[in-house]
Amino acid sequence: MSRYRRSQTPGATYFFTVVTYRRQAILCDAPIREALRKAIAAVRAKRPFTIDAWVLLSDHLHAIWTLPPGDADFATRWAVTKRQVSVKCAKDYRRGDWIGPSKQKHRESTLWQRGYWEHQIRDEYDFERHMDYIHFNPVKHGHCRQVTDWPYSTFHRYAEQGVYPLDWGGGNVDDNLVAGE
Repeated sequence: MSRYRRSQTPGATYFFTVVTYRRQAILCDAPIREALRKAIAAVRAKRPFTIDAWVLLSDHLHAIWTLPPGDADFATRWAVTKRQVSVKCAKDYRRGDWIGPSKQKHRESTLWQRGYWEHQIRDEYDFERHMDYIHFNPVKHGHCRQVTDWPYSTFHRYAEQGVYPLDWGGGNVDDNLVAGE
């Protein structure tokens, strides 16, 4: 059996995709959003990192993080974040009927898919493509007609800074640079 080896470059920038278990459409629910916000803040207080971009959709999220120099441990950051959200939201979101032997063995919740996908950003072009991908994702998935309409995204921060025009990502996929998912 082959074993996936994650990138371990200290101080690097990484793109992540984190998905809910069985693609439950729960991440935009207020209790989950609040638990996720608090978990990320708690993790950043103990293990700092920069959130370069973020989008929260109903059943998955994408993020770009930059770790501090000398630090490559994004795995612990995600493990603690997912665990804190799972514990905080267990009363309302735990599905006992979905807990099989494997979930019991790995002490997993029914909120998150096991693991996540990560990609180390290689250069400025790669960074820009992933930024665009993250911010256009709600339109791609049909959650809104234009990027500015989606509230759970760092697009608004970048539009205020002038990085993106407010009308960027108006709904025509051909007009926007979108990386494959």
